Amino acid sequence: MSRAFEEIDHQSTPLGEISLRRRLEPVLQVDIWEVKLGDEFLMSSLFTASEEAVARLGLSACVGDHLDVVVGGLGLGYTAVTALADDRVARLQVIEALPEVIGWHRDGLVPLGTQLTDDDRCTLRQGDFFALVDRGLEVDADQARRFDAILVDIDHTPSHHLHASNASFYGPGGFGRVRDQLLPGGVFALWSDDPPDADFEALMGETFASVVAHVVSFPNHYTGGESACTVYVALTSDR
Repeated sequence: MSRAFEEIDHQSTPLGEISLRRRLEPVLQVDIWEVKLGDEFLMSSLFTASEEAVARLGLSACVGDHLDVVVGGLGLGYTAVTALADDRVARLQVIEALPEVIGWHRDGLVPLGTQLTDDDRCTLRQGDFFALVDRGLEVDADQARRFDAILVDIDHTPSHHLHASNASFYGPGGFGRVRDQLLPGGVFALWSDDPPDADFEALMGETFASVVAHVVSFPNHYTGGESACTVYVALTSDR
């Protein structure tokens, strides 16, 4: 392989062909890691601000210490690592559908290396986040465990899904199941690649006590301008 491009891993999965690759960005002259699922680019280590913002904005809305947090979606790990940077986080469960992605972290193939697997507070759990929400995120079904925060960065937007079966999550039923697994005053944070959607925000507001749509802007070196995403932060009860 040349220094300019390396396919680190390529696997067939139930969701399609997934690949992890590293390439030299010619303008910035830095190595970047990219994840592709089929023909879609899922994420890049060049653009991590939005993934980090899910954790930062979600946890900034939490009160108290010894936080018990769930992250839906592992990817390159930037949401999870940002969550662990908050000293109040005592336990972090990261749920990822594809065991191949978990393997990248265990083997140190991603730019963050083994930071997540080296942190005793963090557990990487293979499973379908949306299915687990339906039956309960607690590993031990005999325990009625609730969480301080559930942070989700999986689908592109609430209407653009990696799999059609995810669609039912983005409504009163799915939101209600999330709310029921949060502590009073708990936080649900959701990433979207679209601008804020007032109708969707109102839909979340039917289940949660309060909802704020945060616009996260970051430099885009390809366009020479800025790009933006949205992080919705919802609370189970007013404070």
